[in-house]
Amino acid sequence: MTERNRARRLSAADLAVARLGERATLVQFSTAFCQPCRATRGVLRQVGGMVDGVLHVEVDAEDRLALVRDLGIEATPTVLVLDGGGRVVRRAVGPPRTVDVIAALGEVL
Repeated sequence: MTERNRARRLSAADLAVARLGERATLVQFSTAFCQPCRATRGVLRQVGGMVDGVLHVEVDAEDRLALVRDLGIEATPTVLVLDGGGRVVRRAVGPPRTVDVIAALGEVL
């Protein structure tokens, strides 16, 4: 989780999900045949399950092409860390390490 993003805000409606996390949201952009996306899903679900108020949501990049283009996402998996207000505070491309996800959440919580 090394790359910072501009202070963009996203809503649950932008991501086509029911809700965002109360304290933070781990947004994963994936595609159906992306092998590293499976590992990323496991890491983000694990971390999301360990921290109260943190939610993992997965967005199918092929289904949300307009959003993918708008956010400048060029590869999957791409992970965005949103604060409780939906502001993008961190962005990373590729499968994250658990320790890096926890560190990114430390900046938010």
